[in-house]
Amino acid sequence: MKVVAFNGSARRNGNTAIMLGLVCEELEKEGIETEVISLSGKNLAGCIACYKCFENKNQRCSVDTDEMNTFIEKMLEADGILIGSPTYFADVTTNTKALIERAGMVARANGDMFKRKVGAAVVAERRGGSTHVFNSINHFFLIGQMIVPGSIYWNLGIGRDPGQVREDDEGIRTMRVLGQNMAWLLKRIKG
Repeated sequence: MKVVAFNGSARRNGNTAIMLGLVCEELEKEGIETEVISLSGKNLAGCIACYKCFENKNQRCSVDTDEMNTFIEKMLEADGILIGSPTYFADVTTNTKALIERAGMVARANGDMFKRKVGAAVVAERRGGSTHVFNSINHFFLIGQMIVPGSIYWNLGIGRDPGQVREDDEGIRTMRVLGQNMAWLLKRIKG
């Protein structure tokens, strides 16, 4: 089994990466392979509404000037998908939004190709706005017929400066339990 995790933060090794790492540690303890992909520095564009994916039905975005099709392939091959984003003006980052838009449109054009995969959101915040980020990512999972595990609280951690999220004990525990619950669910589905 494999889970692919996307770090939508501009900071490759910031708070979002730390929290995704905590979830991945728990998955790996359960024998589930993980791969973390950083979207930092990628110049990803959102969906241009060309609807070529509905015509082509080849599980690819017709825009091939960036790495999006590689990311879509990774999602398709994985059993579970983690999407992490910091909170930027109460929403996901631009690269996270591009991933959601384009992967989501390609998936819908190809018979909801991520359905019944396990998906979980991971959110970093300084002070507020994170529940909207959490919802934005979960809406992507839910409209695609994916299965979303829970944790002991919303999947968020609080910290402004890089590494500060390590001081959020509840956030750390939330990520660990999320990883455990995701592993449990994956094993039941793939069992």
